[in-house]
Amino acid sequence: MPSRTPSSEAMTPRFLVLALLLASATPGRAADPGELLAGHSKDCPGCVLAGAKLKRFDLSEADLAGANLAGAILHRAQLAGANLSGANLTGANLNKTDLKRANLAGARLGEAMLYEADLSEADLTRADLAGAMVGSSHLTFAKLDGANIADADLADAQMHGAKLKGADLSRSDLGQTTLRRAELEGAHLEAASLLRADLRGADLKGADLRNADLMHADLTGADLSGADLKGARLLLAKLADAKLDGADLAGTIMPDGTTHE
Repeated sequence: MPSRTPSSEAMTPRFLVLALLLASATPGRAADPGELLAGHSKDCPGCVLAGAKLKRFDLSEADLAGANLAGAILHRAQLAGANLSGANLTGANLNKTDLKRANLAGARLGEAMLYEADLSEADLTRADLAGAMVGSSHLTFAKLDGANIADADLADAQMHGAKLKGADLSRSDLGQTTLRRAELEGAHLEAASLLRADLRGADLKGADLRNADLMHADLTGADLSGADLKGARLLLAKLADAKLDGADLAGTIMPDGTTHE
């Protein structure tokens, strides 16, 4: 009786096809940064692109999660809707970059330049923006809960409706920044500059505002219940309809120039 065992010659092509299929499906294969730099692909999760020159690149909706973009030049790049969660953007140039709705949760942006960048509705939850230069940027309705934004420059930024619960903004410059109806409950704003800041209707319950400078700030309708304002300067600030129940005002310079006992 003839054998029904397939010959090795017949089996070889099948095994080769199977091996190629398995190889293409193997997880964890490193993405090729060369494809992105050549403009052939937008997706490069986990890629090493430190110092890359990506000025004006269209990377909208790109997957760059966990990528190393430290020191990269992304001036005026299109990154709207991009996934940059956990990415390293330390010292990167993101001036005037479109980051609307981008996912930057947990990203490292320390000392990054974001002047006039558009971060409207972006997710920066627990991101590290310590020392970042974010002046005149747009952060309308951005999510910054738990973010580290200490020692940052946010002067003239538009942060209407931004979520900043528990965020660290200590020693940051928020002069003339728009924070209307921003959620700053439990935020750390000690020694921050909020000169002429627009905080109308802002939620500052339990916020730490020790030694903060709020001269000429508009706090109309703001909720400062339980906030720590020891040593803060509220000279010429607007407090109409503001809630100060349980706030600590020891040593605070009030709008009329008197010091609260």
